Order: sequence, then C-alpha cells, then structure tokens
Amino acid sequence: MMRATVLSLAALTVLWACAEAEMPVASDGRALFMENCAVCHGADAKGEGPMARAMSEPPANLTLIAVRNGDTFPRARMLSVIDGYAKSDMDGPDMPEFGALLEGDLIPLDTGDGILTPTPRKLVALLEYLESIQATR
Repeated sequence: MMRATVLSLAALTVLWACAEAEMPVASDGRALFMENCAVCHGADAKGEGPMARAMSEPPANLTLIAVRNGDTFPRARMLSVIDGYAKSDMDGPDMPEFGALLEGDLIPLDTGDGILTPTPRKLVALLEYLESIQATR
C-alpha cells in the first residue's frame, strides 16, 4: 500500500512538472524538421528531398497525412513513426530513429485519447509542425 502511494505521488510530481512547461508550437518543430527530415522528405515535406532519388520507394508526402486519414491527423500514430516505435512498411531501409528527439524535458500531450502523457518536448514540436502543414481538401 505504501509503495503504491509513493509511486502515485511520483507520477503526480512528473505530471505536475510537465504541466509547468510551455507547450511547443509549429515554428519550434520546423527547425527540427529541417535538421532531421528534409534530406529525405524535402524542405516542403512533399517527399522530394535530395536523398529521395536514391531510395527505391520515395519518402511519403507528409503534407497529405490527414487527407489519407479521413481529414484527421493521427497524432499517436505519427509519434510512433517519428520515434521509431512503429516500423514503417517502406521497401528498403526504414526511416531512421531519432534518439535526440527523445532527449530533454517532458511535457504533457493529449494525442486524442484524453490522457495527458509525458512526451519529449522536441517530439511534440515536430508533431505540431507536421500537423500545421497538412493540406486541406
């Protein structure tokens, strides 16, 4: 009983610390995109970066994620793809895992299930940027 109470208090402390952090915005993620993603996906995120020509399967057009998902941006799924948890179905080398995006402070993020989950700030910044560049029908 005491151990459960201590663990609950520790979890609350982490969430409280996360709640104090300022949420990143799309412009925070743009620089991360240019550093980590543009070489394959292109500066405009349409899949035409310099490395794309060397790939047997071109990188995805990241401006169409929501369109391909019924005009809904799948936040949880995209986090899994970015951090490497969900392996892609690309022919050839998978999208690299970006360990540096997992470092640093955590902030609370609701990916659509109503639960605030401590998530690395850089990962959230990149997610916010990707969501901001979605094409509309």
